[in-house]
Amino acid sequence: MSDHESAPFTGTPHLAAAPGDFAPLVLMPGDPRRARRIAETFLADARQVTDVRGILGYTGSHRGVPMSVLASGMGIPSVSIYATELFRYYGVRRIVRVGTAGALPESVAVRDVVIASAAHTDSSLSRILVDGVTLSLAPSYRLLRAAADAAESEKPADRGAVHIGPVFTSDHFYLDRPALFDALQRRGTLAAEMEAAGLYAVASAEGGEALAVLTVSDHLRTGEALTAGQRETGFDRALRIAATALLADV
Repeated sequence: MSDHESAPFTGTPHLAAAPGDFAPLVLMPGDPRRARRIAETFLADARQVTDVRGILGYTGSHRGVPMSVLASGMGIPSVSIYATELFRYYGVRRIVRVGTAGALPESVAVRDVVIASAAHTDSSLSRILVDGVTLSLAPSYRLLRAAADAAESEKPADRGAVHIGPVFTSDHFYLDRPALFDALQRRGTLAAEMEAAGLYAVASAEGGEALAVLTVSDHLRTGEALTAGQRETGFDRALRIAATALLADV
């Protein structure tokens, strides 16, 4: 037996966790600080399992079921790396992104929640996975249905509505493209963000399930926006919906 064959698994290039360190169900915010906050305030008995490059991951439980949280960083390339390694090397079955997004139509307000039923993108990702085909990037229907049911059961609150519909996953954060946003809005797109399409593509390729449940942190039309502190702490409702979806049929 070669040294390569006998060497124990000590993690991936981007995750220092050992086999079994991640639960099959994973919450995935972008910000490592948000991951830490979820571990400290939402999961029971959470322990840190990775911190490579400052990307924090923890495993604990929610409602008595093992559940992990791992930050994804920003953008499709980053989320694609972490989601692939979770699905491929750690036995993860479901990932729900809990992040932020910028609203497009006036009907979606800051602090609302958007559950992404599809993810349009200007990334080449949708065109390179299957030669000659532009893939439709969509979530697991089971997770989408469970998140919709969880949203229905949420008590009415003054923190805004829950919307279900497509989002736009962009490779560009600062590029000003009002004509593109106009065209997307006319076709029912609710918000813009930077990770959902990558997560959906990886889940499709790796045989996993994925969903994005997003808190609207700013409005691309009005300029209204949450502060950095509000972004870190104002996503509790989206988090509850996401965790409930992860537990569907478990």
